[in-house]
Amino acid sequence: MAAQRQTLAGPTGQLEAVIEVGSDSPTFVAIVCHPHPLFGGTMDNKVVTTLTRLARDEGAVVVRFNFRGVGESQGAYSDGIGETEDLLAIHSWLTHEYPGLPLWLAGFSFGSFVAARGAEILKANGMPARQLLLVAPPVHHYDFAAMEDAGCPVTVIQGDDDEVVPPEQVYRWAEQTPLTPDLVRFPDCGHFFHGKLVDLKQAAATHLPV
Repeated sequence: MAAQRQTLAGPTGQLEAVIEVGSDSPTFVAIVCHPHPLFGGTMDNKVVTTLTRLARDEGAVVVRFNFRGVGESQGAYSDGIGETEDLLAIHSWLTHEYPGLPLWLAGFSFGSFVAARGAEILKANGMPARQLLLVAPPVHHYDFAAMEDAGCPVTVIQGDDDEVVPPEQVYRWAEQTPLTPDLVRFPDCGHFFHGKLVDLKQAAATHLPV
């Protein structure tokens, strides 16, 4: 089915979103969170759209959306805290429209911080995700160290030549965090996965809730 661009109710106004439905009988729902709003990150980022297409093609209902202050989404940048509230609003809509389906939650760069925070809150609220995917998580800049329980299996995909997020800090965090993620390292790969999107899609495909 064609992608549908909609505005959904968020905590500080409308959120611009794209909903893609891969099947008349979807087997899971998915939300993909985009990179940093203050550095050009939007829901149309290539890593975000790659992960979205993967989930759609595997039979999911997928939502990618612009955080507050991006595109047509109302509000202003909120250091990941308000953006997590945006994510939870999207999740609320999605579970209302498609109740009872397992959730695949994914984020790229800044979006991975939002996805991880969202996963912890959903777990605490008795609605854990089934799988959490963190692509190039900026552990050097956000408080990933405080995260203790995502309520589901966690996968980290990280490029060895990332010029934005220090890879060694990601690897060290992955070894120490109680989230005990499955770490997938991409050799010869920078932050934006240029030339590696097909490989990224294949790696992420092995960590879907199906």
